[in-house]
Amino acid sequence: MRILIGCEESQAVTIELRNLGYEAYSCDILPCSGGRSEWHIKEDVLKVIDRGWDMLIAFPPCTHLALSGSQHWPQKQKDGRQQKAIDFFISLVKAPIEKICIENPMSIMSTVYRKPDQIIQPWQYGHEAQKTTCLWLKNLNKLEPTNIVSKGEFIEFVTKKGVKKRQPKWYANTSPKNRGQLRSKTYKGIAEAMANQFTKPLKQYKLL
Repeated sequence: MRILIGCEESQAVTIELRNLGYEAYSCDILPCSGGRSEWHIKEDVLKVIDRGWDMLIAFPPCTHLALSGSQHWPQKQKDGRQQKAIDFFISLVKAPIEKICIENPMSIMSTVYRKPDQIIQPWQYGHEAQKTTCLWLKNLNKLEPTNIVSKGEFIEFVTKKGVKKRQPKWYANTSPKNRGQLRSKTYKGIAEAMANQFTKPLKQYKLL
């Protein structure tokens, strides 16, 4: 099975698939940080998406799509950044590949495309953290939890505008400059679940 992991510089899922013996390649416009450059395609994923892959697992950028940044949507809609991100997401949906998983946080895609097939959390896969993650699936089984633990610590605070907010500690304690990169990282437990479960025989059929 040849598997393309789109928009993945960390190689988290790629390495887990390789450990199981699959021919998997990460693909990103950035150099890989997973240490296995021989398994990395430094290119726009849309330029290599038609090379006979059996499965695509993609993590498209969510900066202009995520609900967490909805206060910036009007400007991003005006200057075209959001539409460009939507078009990229839909291009992955329409990829000529039999099995597809597209991952994103809660985002505008639930409205402009459709609701995700599944919503998962890191705490369902052995990590004490809350990070709502949506999966859109085509010809793939929904992920089953592997190790349910606590949801981790949360911090409550009041913004400069006097609004009370509650955030996971791991997220609240990071600087705004690093949050996007941290949010894009795939937890090892989730990467292991994707590698082990997406390669199993299909239990149910779902069209993107």
